Amino acid sequence: MIAISLRPVGRDWGTISFASTLYLCPILDLLLEQIPRKWQPEIRLGLQEALVNAAKHGNNLDPSKTVMVHFSVVHDEYWWIISDEGAGFAHSTCDHCEPESTLPNDESESGRGLCLLHQIFDHVHWNRQGTELRLCKQVNSRSRMPLIS
Repeated sequence: MIAISLRPVGRDWGTISFASTLYLCPILDLLLEQIPRKWQPEIRLGLQEALVNAAKHGNNLDPSKTVMVHFSVVHDEYWWIISDEGAGFAHSTCDHCEPESTLPNDESESGRGLCLLHQIFDHVHWNRQGTELRLCKQVNSRSRMPLIS
């Protein structure tokens, strides 16, 4: 089940919550509605990674637990706050996760998604418990070109 609270135009936040699942297409479609078309593929990839992490690693795909997404647009900044009901994780920033670097090319998937988030979004911050992720994408004339087109 998906619960939606769309926000009025302005600085208010909208909310989408859903039971832990990996079927994310309708949720991603809703979250991308106001994103400029040229940025949608890249941001879709980043949001999908964040939502999969929340549902799979945070909530262990437990359908009784929900993933909550708050979203807002302020000027040319798109914000998402994604939270889960899991136990959290110990996050750390690392040198290879900086936006200018390339993805690690080891065979393990561990950490690859987190580095991907740092490459796609301009701001990536977790709360201390590791259960809430804040993402921001700045889209304006000074922004770099999308990584994915």
